[in-house]
Amino acid sequence: MELHVMAGGRRLDKVQEFARAVDEAGLDGIVYVESGRTAYLSVAAAALAAPRLQLSTGIAVAFPRSPTVTATNAWELQDITDGKFRLGLGTQVRAHIERRYGVDFDPPGPRMREYVQAVKALFASFRGHGLEFDGEYHELSLMPQMWSPGPIDHPDPPVDIAAVGPWMVQMAGAVADGVHVHPFHSRTYLDNDLLPGLREGADDAGRTLDDLTLSVPVFTVVGDTEEERARWRERAKFQIAFYGSTKNYAFMFDMLGFEGTSSAINDKLKAGDMAGMAALITDDMLAHFAVEAAWDDLADVLRTKYDGIADRLILYFAEEMHQGDPRALARMGEVAAALH
Repeated sequence: MELHVMAGGRRLDKVQEFARAVDEAGLDGIVYVESGRTAYLSVAAAALAAPRLQLSTGIAVAFPRSPTVTATNAWELQDITDGKFRLGLGTQVRAHIERRYGVDFDPPGPRMREYVQAVKALFASFRGHGLEFDGEYHELSLMPQMWSPGPIDHPDPPVDIAAVGPWMVQMAGAVADGVHVHPFHSRTYLDNDLLPGLREGADDAGRTLDDLTLSVPVFTVVGDTEEERARWRERAKFQIAFYGSTKNYAFMFDMLGFEGTSSAINDKLKAGDMAGMAALITDDMLAHFAVEAAWDDLADVLRTKYDGIADRLILYFAEEMHQGDPRALARMGEVAAALH
């Protein structure tokens, strides 16, 4: 398994500083989330600062961008990273797509499937194979040579998608090159829902699970003292509550016997009680949704939970940990070496 770190949007010079630190620590790469700042620019900045690293968007929001814009961005990043870029795409949620970006959202699943297919058709056109894509949401038929980025000396960028529910998971198994697993997950979900769904989608498309790369973000409660771990235990509980407040993810609690938790979290959220939200996450719940260990034991704990499932593990709190303790990345690098 590879070990990557998750990072958010920052000033691009700060992005480069962090990328160099990740590189020096011996980690495998960085996954950039997209919130207030674009993930594509962060990848470009990191690639110029730390050429060894594997870099990916995890995820970039798909629907507000034309597939042509997305494909061109990914193509240029694959070129500048010497073939070490993965394009991670997601739908985001309806409110953001319709009210923040002002574009259509429905139906998100079929729209994302076609989006992935369109991006791959555009990759082929960049190599001079012509462009004739006639979909329900996108019609693409013009790629003059002067408007094409042209061929590159690397394979097409792999296209990964964020998938949680059954339809999206099966679709990912059929058309994507990989899956960004939601950070709010349990081993029960991976075994009973995600892997069977991916296998079914892959089988229908004449593929296997070996054709897919699984990138799995992990909430880590790590430290060599109880005091160190206590801080990250509370941080993880808040993040689990934040994701668990989404009604579409209530089943993550329900399948473990914690029925009603999502609704209770929502009541706290509506009341503005953020501390109360986190307090609803018990230690039993935390054990399902996070991993806890001393630094020297973390590699073994990660391997026990994810061996045979994850190709890439992504440390969710890595950037925060680095900001609080400059030694943290070096410890993560030791974990990466142990996993290798």
